[in-house]
Amino acid sequence: MPRAIRDTRLDTRTAREKLKPKRDPYWRAIDRGAHLGYRKGKTGGFWIARYRGPDRKYSFRSLGMADDAREADGATVLDFFEAQDRARQWFAERGRKDNGLGSDGPYTVADAMDDYLKWYKAHRKSLVDVTCRINAFILPTFGEIEAAKLTTRMIREWHQSLAAASARKRTAPGQEQQYREPPDDPESVRRRRASANKVLTILKAALNHAYRDEKILSDKAWRRVGPFHDVDAPRIRYLTGDECIRLVHACDPDFRRLVQAALLTGCRYGELTALSCEDFNPDTGSIHIRTSKTGKSRDVPLNEEGLEFFSRVTAGRAGDELAFLRGDGEPWGKSHQRRRFDAAAKAEKLKGVSFHILRHCYGSALAQQGVSMRVIAEVLGHADTRITEKHYSHLAPSYLAETIRRKLPALGIVAPDSVVPLQSRK
Repeated sequence: MPRAIRDTRLDTRTAREKLKPKRDPYWRAIDRGAHLGYRKGKTGGFWIARYRGPDRKYSFRSLGMADDAREADGATVLDFFEAQDRARQWFAERGRKDNGLGSDGPYTVADAMDDYLKWYKAHRKSLVDVTCRINAFILPTFGEIEAAKLTTRMIREWHQSLAAASARKRTAPGQEQQYREPPDDPESVRRRRASANKVLTILKAALNHAYRDEKILSDKAWRRVGPFHDVDAPRIRYLTGDECIRLVHACDPDFRRLVQAALLTGCRYGELTALSCEDFNPDTGSIHIRTSKTGKSRDVPLNEEGLEFFSRVTAGRAGDELAFLRGDGEPWGKSHQRRRFDAAAKAEKLKGVSFHILRHCYGSALAQQGVSMRVIAEVLGHADTRITEKHYSHLAPSYLAETIRRKLPALGIVAPDSVVPLQSRK
């Protein structure tokens, strides 16, 4: 954020009282070709902004009353520093127009979302999900509002209303949006708050992007709004070794290979369906993931079982051919795994699982063998170890637990015949 300019003639009410009333404003340069002016009248003063465009001509804008007789309210009555902020915002709008980046109108939240999505498309994955959340939850409320006029209260109340609203159901295009029942039990409330936090994160990320580009001059409004605490999902579900074997055998043959690959590598569904035969390197015993959710490539080492599996999958095939195809020879689509996985899980009576849980099985297996969180984060393609620790740290061998088991002596208070079954107690 630009440093506030000081001026001993204008920055206090007392200093301005000493100035003589006159028609021409008292000017203070804010930037090259950009000035803040104070026009003093007999009963009070006004703030004015002056901007010189590429044609060397000046444009003027009235900013509001000075706080000569009334206390500043940040809206219609401004002190010297609030007037600077408002002037800078107008200067930025004019600068965007001069550089062909937009209209001369105010920079709205919708403009900030458009700029953010352009950047997101070039640097991140999950564009569809982020776009859907922006269109569904951010633009209807804030789209037409000038970004500089957002307040902490507006954002906080919106965030709270998201958490209290009913969850949206999948609805066919063109149909009226359907909703679930309002959240009334603790788990439903937790989920809605967690979902509201995700949308708040997107709003903040977009506004911060605009702030860094100096299209918004202050980040105070949203910086003061915090997420709901203690709403993270409970400890993740993962399958035991026996459950993994049962699930694999319950899958049809072409889908079974995808499930096996996920368990052997911890890769995401999209990473596996984009994998080419040439991405498997038998010399290094690894597969190469070209692009991941975080936008970075990585190599995933294979154990002996994984090496044998990928050698069979790619044997005799062209390098540019997709490693995994459906039974009809067509590529796997974005959601083709859902029904097949659900059917296999239902057949084996495995509840609360999805294809993504196979990734957790891989990560939890490494954690239980004492592999460091840094290594697990690297092989799973996490941006850092925070998400890894959140999901898997409780599974890692604990120094505290090992110490207690080794050092706490047997107390001899539980004899074989001293524990009476509950159903026998009366």
